[in-house]
Amino acid sequence: MEKIKRIVIDNISKKFMIGYSNNMGALARFVSLFSGKEPKRLIHALENLSFDVSSGEIVGIIGNNGSGKSTLVRIIAGIYYPDGGRVITKGKIISLINLIVGLKERLTMKENIFLVGSLFGMSQEEIKKEFNNIVEFSELKEFVNTKIYQFSAGMMQRLAFSIAVSAKPDILLLDEVFEVGDEDFKKKSVDKIRKIVEDGACVVLVSHDLPLVEKYCDRVIWIKEDKSLIKGEPNKVVSQYKED
Repeated sequence: MEKIKRIVIDNISKKFMIGYSNNMGALARFVSLFSGKEPKRLIHALENLSFDVSSGEIVGIIGNNGSGKSTLVRIIAGIYYPDGGRVITKGKIISLINLIVGLKERLTMKENIFLVGSLFGMSQEEIKKEFNNIVEFSELKEFVNTKIYQFSAGMMQRLAFSIAVSAKPDILLLDEVFEVGDEDFKKKSVDKIRKIVEDGACVVLVSHDLPLVEKYCDRVIWIKEDKSLIKGEPNKVVSQYKED
């Protein structure tokens, strides 16, 4: 199968103005509280990052907390816009950044499958066609008519992931989605991801689970604290990361 560049990250940067607490005196804090003018500082979440991801690839993104991993995924997903540079994507993007986003607690599992499926770009006919596969993959058949607020975090993960992979993404973005859930479902999910990739999609996986990243990713990108990138084979990059 011919390789397609699904994601092209071209020299992107992103900065934020965030509030912070400094060593203000009591009077300054009082004035700040009642004026609504909170001290702020500029942070550079990403600086001049460039790389691409092709069809048939699982690319892992690693780095310390605050390195910009989640910001990067949100830019690829179109949730954030870069302050500089550009992002080019080709194909249908499905992002699982927050497991419960889109799930409505007062709706049943069945109702949520139709709701979230439509948010993922599936038509009602496509959802009906995939419904049984979604339920079977999630292993939650006995809870089809149960409202989501009664689900555990792991059950919500299963449901959200099952809907996402049934939506036939060309680009699948996963941000720490394997931090919850049992090992059997994790393995089953990775096998499903591999099948999607074999069919021509690409996957970007953000995770602190280094053994998982090392075992299943084709390449790893480490965003260092100075915002530079280390890119390469999983075992080499993960080893460097552990030694840093």
